[in-house]
Amino acid sequence: MAIQLDDIDIRLLAELQEDADRTNVELARLAGLSPAATLHRVRRLKESGVIRVIRAEVDPAAAGFPLQVYVTTTLTRHDPRSSRVFDDLIRTLPQVIAADNVAGETDYLLTVVARDVAELQAVLASLATRGGQRLVTYLRLEEIKPPSRLPLAPTTAVPERPARRRRSRAPGRAPDASLSRTGRGARPGRVLIPNGLRCPPGHRFR
Repeated sequence: MAIQLDDIDIRLLAELQEDADRTNVELARLAGLSPAATLHRVRRLKESGVIRVIRAEVDPAAAGFPLQVYVTTTLTRHDPRSSRVFDDLIRTLPQVIAADNVAGETDYLLTVVARDVAELQAVLASLATRGGQRLVTYLRLEEIKPPSRLPLAPTTAVPERPARRRRSRAPGRAPDASLSRTGRGARPGRVLIPNGLRCPPGHRFR
């Protein structure tokens, strides 16, 4: 289930996706919050699972892995044990830096890095011995678009305080004197006569 995000959450996530090395003070300045409020917001985003991990993105070629390939494979058998054995293998192979179970003509899409062809062949052999078949390798030639930040949008708005409504009188209607003359403005011991009530001659209210 998606987590409710407001404008401030979106701003913090956008800045962290752009540069995860930002300090809390810098984030607070960019979000327009105090450092304490910013720290609380980021901690809440981590605890809710919106932020899974904050880490550095390393260039494989610059780090000594000139070969980067995408490998698709299907399983020989589609039972829980075979899937578990293959999943455990790809989690333990350090050259497999990303793996997804997909729907369609293939079962898995893997991202594999290698220092040379020999290392790549060793990875493919390991996959084949643990149930992988129909291994197809796609050599990555050039990065067209690097991993980008999510196109986030607020899922909840900051509530606004409703404006007070002033009571208005009906047009052309005068205030009722019988209602306005209450005990607050009357003298003690004096009887108030409502408007429109006529008294007989010589009659006195007690």
